[in-house]
Amino acid sequence: MGKLKDTIFYSLENAVKSYRQFGQRDINRTGLDITIDQWLVLKTLEDSPGISQQQLAILVFKDVASITRITDLLVKKKYLNRNFHATDRRRFELTITDKGQKIIEILKSTVKNYRAAALNGITDSELELLHHTLKKIIANTQS
Repeated sequence: MGKLKDTIFYSLENAVKSYRQFGQRDINRTGLDITIDQWLVLKTLEDSPGISQQQLAILVFKDVASITRITDLLVKKKYLNRNFHATDRRRFELTITDKGQKIIEILKSTVKNYRAAALNGITDSELELLHHTLKKIIANTQS
């Protein structure tokens, strides 16, 4: 069991990296000019309109500087509009453009399919156990 404890976090990192590469390959096959991180930002903004860039960073597990770079690219691609906030000039209001909304709609099925493929052969009980275990690790590391 000692060896497993030494390698579990390596395996977690490897699984996440492998999954992201797998998903990006599927996104690339669509011919769309977007990365997983950019899609996550768009999808999060769709799900939580009006959130700040700081809140967005927390939800997509990125630092604020990374979110700024990602939103800059999304604005250049015309997937997002960035305007000064109506009541707080220190903040920006991010809104999804029609072009950005089309990208989200196109990618929803692609994302659903690669997520299903990544979980192929994994039972519901295995997923529940994994989810429970990951929640314990998160709780242990957030105190």
